[in-house]
Parts: sequence; structure tokens; C-alpha cells
Amino acid sequence: MAPAAIELKGINKSFGAVHANRDIDIEIPKGTIHGIIGENGAGKSTLMSILYGFYQADSGEIFVDGKKTDIQTPNDAIAAGIGMVHQHFMLVENFTVLENIILGAEGSQLLNAGISRARSELHRLEQDYGLEVDPDAVVEELAVGLQQRVEILKALYRGAEILILDEPTGVLTPAEADHLFRILRMLKDEGKTVVLITHKLREIMAVTDNVSVMRQGTIVATRKTAATTVEELAELMVGRRVLLRVDKGEPNPAAVKLSVRNLTVKDSRGVTMVNDVSFDVRAGEIVGVAGVAGNGQSELIETIAGIRKAVSGTVMLDGKPIDVTGAADPGELRDRGLAHVPEDRHHVGLVLPFEENENAMLGYHDDPKFLNGPFLNIDAIRADAREKIQKYDIRPADCRLKTANFSGGNQQKIVLAREMEHDPGVLIVGQPTRGVDVGAIEFIHKQLIAMRDGGKAVLLVSVELDEVRSLSDRILVMFDGRLVGERGPDATEGELGLLMAGVEAREAAE
Repeated sequence: MAPAAIELKGINKSFGAVHANRDIDIEIPKGTIHGIIGENGAGKSTLMSILYGFYQADSGEIFVDGKKTDIQTPNDAIAAGIGMVHQHFMLVENFTVLENIILGAEGSQLLNAGISRARSELHRLEQDYGLEVDPDAVVEELAVGLQQRVEILKALYRGAEILILDEPTGVLTPAEADHLFRILRMLKDEGKTVVLITHKLREIMAVTDNVSVMRQGTIVATRKTAATTVEELAELMVGRRVLLRVDKGEPNPAAVKLSVRNLTVKDSRGVTMVNDVSFDVRAGEIVGVAGVAGNGQSELIETIAGIRKAVSGTVMLDGKPIDVTGAADPGELRDRGLAHVPEDRHHVGLVLPFEENENAMLGYHDDPKFLNGPFLNIDAIRADAREKIQKYDIRPADCRLKTANFSGGNQQKIVLAREMEHDPGVLIVGQPTRGVDVGAIEFIHKQLIAMRDGGKAVLLVSVELDEVRSLSDRILVMFDGRLVGERGPDATEGELGLLMAGVEAREAAE
């Protein structure tokens, strides 16, 4: 029998008192797509970072194609035929696609000769795997899905036979995710081995051959995907039965809390991203905004939250205007009862070098409960952070830990806890469960429904169409900066998908 592509034996890794991986044994057959799932903080990314040489195990052995392999650095992993596409891309944004792909592997002292060979090889890889991307495009100007293709091409260019993808669909639209899966199946058909780290059970069922479940740093089960169910995997991940649907009653909408009229927003290039948009959000309802990423949803919620200026239009909060074309201030809006969970937690929601307790009150530091006269009350801040950690099951349960050392899903919970626990009248939430595991998704959805049922107005933006459909009482669809339709929660995925693609808008124009 052929040796496994990867075999890990007795892998242990600790970070101080946190035992991230405990006696991990796992075999990944060659030429398969192997899923690794688990809650945030279960140790998935740590394990793969050991395999890729970012971390070194405290103990244990790594075998690649049956041979014991010492992997101390990513260069060792690349030499062993292992490539990795990280959740947050490792690209130089102001370099071209081609420059990123050859960076560190130029292959010749004569750079032009290396670039010429790389261009030819890149063209071959694009044709073989359907990974078309302009080699001369600057990376920062590419959509996120195309940036991910660059990361995959970079790994294949370096000869990867084993490809690790860490939460690869967290930044993709459903259509982009489907295209990625087609690429992964092509790689498998070529004999390559794919390791897929994800928390999305539907993706596991759709694309993997086998799946290993991690909980609290250990492998608790490995299953053939065809022989398991979403319900079993969810229970294995969390250690209890999980409600996989949103349980909610009928809404009781009341007075308008947020009113948007004729809002138009342009980006830094002068391109209109929000075009004459009008809608209301009432107390006691969740209004979802669906759309393919890049169609104005991000600019819409950033403008309402005071982060971005509008060209024209009006926004009213509790019947009083927000100066969206001038001096709207997020701090002032927070004081008026508008909370904002940003889509980009790293650049907008958190200061990663800060401790967890500092981020847990960021923006609310003038709250009297955090003050002792003119000074911050550190004991009160940390006590409040510990309460949020317990309520939102943030792991590790250490309010003094640097926020950068939490997993992406736990970072998301820090932001959600901060904004939701201050009892806002209006909550604007972008991508609430991006990078969050199934148990935490269930909790976050319950919290959003509880806010609705408590008479709060919630404006939700998510690229997860199932999430928009299951949480929203009304669904607004954006295409090319415009609102092109409004539907109820019973709208089908196909119906919403056509609106998101602008089909009805184009037919109306014709």
C-alpha cells in the first residue's frame, strides 16, 4: 500500500500554559482532499503551521511520503513539496502577480531570464488548473478571490504536491467558493493532496474525501466524509448537539430607528460605490443586505457608521440626522446608540498588539464604569472583559493575552461582545460569523435574534447567503451600488442569486 502523503505522530505544542496540540496522530492519504475541522482555538491552524514550519513541535514526528522529515522552516516544507495558503494572504500588495509568485524563487541571477521562465510556467499552471489571472496586475487592485488564486499559483510554482488551505472561503463569495472547489478537485485528479482547514460543514461535505475533527487540541475522530453527517460532525466539534438552523419567531417591527435616503458614496478613485440608496430599519427587525462582494455593501455600512463620507444623501438615527457628508464621528454615533461590528476586524475592529481587555472596551473608554475620576479603572476594565470572555466563550480565557494571539474566530467574538453588550439601539454588523466555528455561529445568531426581540434595529451585511436568509426579516439586494430588489426571508437562493447578478436589473433596463 502506498505511504500516506502526510503522517503526524505524537505532535505536541504548547504556548505557555496553553496546550494547543496534544498527542496528535493523523494520516492523510495521497491524492485525497482531507478536511480538518474544529472550533476556534481547537488547534487546527497550529497543527498545520507545524507542518509548514512556522512553528516547531515540542515533541512528535512528521513523515512526508513515508519518510521522516525535519521541518524547521517554511523553506524545509517547500523543499518537501508542501505549500500553504493562509487565511490572511502573504502577498506584497504593491507587487505584480508575477513578482509575488517568483519572490524568493527567482531562479537566476539574471532577473529577466528568471521572469521569462516564470511567465511561461505561470501560463501553463493557469491553463492546467483554471487559475487565470493577469500576471502583470498589481495585487492590491485584484479582488480577494483573485488574490487567493495568486497564493495557490505561488505554491504550485514552487512544486507543491501537498497543498494546505487555511479557511480558504472565509473571504470568498459563494460563486468564488464553488470555483475554488472545482480547482481543488482538479488538483486531486492530478494526484496532488489537499488539506482543507475550515469550520464550514457544508464545504466539508461538498468537497472532501475524509475529515478529521479536532477539539481542545486533540483529534477526537476521523471519518470518511460519505459515511458521516453534518449533525455528527457538529456534535463531535462542540461536544454537544448543535442547532444548525436559526430558531426565531415572527418579528414585531415598531418605529423607524435608521432611515437612509438617496445615499451616494464614491471611493478614493472617484468611482460611485453606493448609488442613490434608500431604505429604513425599524426597531424589532433584522434587515439583511445581500450581494456579491464589491457591490457597495461595505461602503454603505461604513458611511452610516461615520467611517466614510458620502457625496450626497441623508441618514437619520432616531429621527435626528447623521452628518454623513461632513463631520459624522463614530464616537458620537456610539454615544447616540449606534454600534458597528466592522467587516474587517483586523484593520478596523481591533488593535492587535493590545491586550484582550483593552480591545474589549475600545471606543467605550469614556464610559463611567471604566473610569476612576479622570483615569482609567484598570480593575474594572479587566473585570468587564472577563465577564464578556465567559459569556461569549472566548478562548483562551485570558484577558491579559495579546489580541493577535487569539484565533480569528475568537477575535471576532471580542468585537461582537464589545459592541453588543453596550445595549445599542441600532446595530450595524458586517460579516458577523466570518471565520467563526459552528458552535460560535449558533451563539452569535441567538444573540442577534435576542437583540431583535429586545426591540433593537439590526442592519446585517453578510456574504453568507444562508445566513442572510435565515436571520433577516427583510432582505435588500445590492448590485453595482444600487438596491435592485427587496425580498422576504422565504426567497429562494436562486431568486436572490439572480438579483445579486443584476439579471433582473439588466432585463428592466432592456
